[in-house]
Amino acid sequence: MSVVPIHSSQDIPSLKRPVDVVEETQDVESTPEVEPPTKKAKMEWLPPSVTEMENPFIFKTSTYHSEIPQEVLLNKSEPIVLGVDEAGRGPVLGPMVYGIAYGLESFSAKLQKEYGFADSKVLTEPKREELFKQIEEPTHELHKHIGWATTTITARDISSGMLQSAGKGAYNLNEQAHDTTINLIKGVLAKNVQVAKIFVDTVGPPASYQAKLSKIFPGIEVTVTKKADSLFPIVSAASVVAKVTRDKNIHFYNTTLETFKGKVLGSGYPADPNTKKWFNGNVDPVFGWHFGFIRFSWGTAKDSLEKNGAVPVVYEDSVKKTGGYKDVFAMISNKNKDSKIRKDYFASDKVDLL
Repeated sequence: MSVVPIHSSQDIPSLKRPVDVVEETQDVESTPEVEPPTKKAKMEWLPPSVTEMENPFIFKTSTYHSEIPQEVLLNKSEPIVLGVDEAGRGPVLGPMVYGIAYGLESFSAKLQKEYGFADSKVLTEPKREELFKQIEEPTHELHKHIGWATTTITARDISSGMLQSAGKGAYNLNEQAHDTTINLIKGVLAKNVQVAKIFVDTVGPPASYQAKLSKIFPGIEVTVTKKADSLFPIVSAASVVAKVTRDKNIHFYNTTLETFKGKVLGSGYPADPNTKKWFNGNVDPVFGWHFGFIRFSWGTAKDSLEKNGAVPVVYEDSVKKTGGYKDVFAMISNKNKDSKIRKDYFASDKVDLL
């Protein structure tokens, strides 16, 4: 069974900065789910990693790269450091966002001492947004020194990868994270930015991941460690752009899709009471939840579907591969010993898929 998106590219205008928050609607045709344009609007800041999505309503993974900062271009002989971090690995709803930040090594100390960059989880939401705005403000020192990029991996694509049975089989979360990190770094190197050092907040065992990245990027000093977002200011900057991008992505859909509009979604983590209340109170018996925003591969989703009387679905791919009909729940059951998808992980807030 294939899922057809509820919107087409003709239905949705391209999303450009700044984004309007609805106050008064025009008399224009719109799709059932999408908030129509406004005649009178209140302006809200969103980062280009959200506004530059080509068509946000098909929920396709997207990547955004900033321009190379001025000081990096002017000081090509100075070593460049690059940091990598993510936001939203554990939640059952919304995307996982990988962020990178890079700049002159000589400037990186100022990120913490003068601007207060730190692990995004210890910063307040207003502080994170303020820092990101400063990076995006053309006249600000941070804009002239810090380049950045993000990849927003949608819930649709996370689950599609993890539940796929064709080809190599399940594309687990660690593999998705590694490939996304590698591609983001390659994107910066393709711009002829001479990166000397890479710092990564680990996914899985640090030693093996570091060896993997060192092999892919020979000649660059790679450090992979736990808590890198607290140890290295350039990783803290990456943490901020990733976290703000994810939060603003969720806020965008929370204010534009009728399914979520005005609803209290919580943090998205399975243990969050607000998330649990929305999750269990909005189960469609056939479709479950909105196809692009919920991670159907999570054990939390499976349990909620079963508990709330959803109709069992059999997928054609499962029939072809196994030679018999199987319930879709079997694909994400911890009873399947050969599966890489484990209920005990997805029903928890753990961050390492091992």
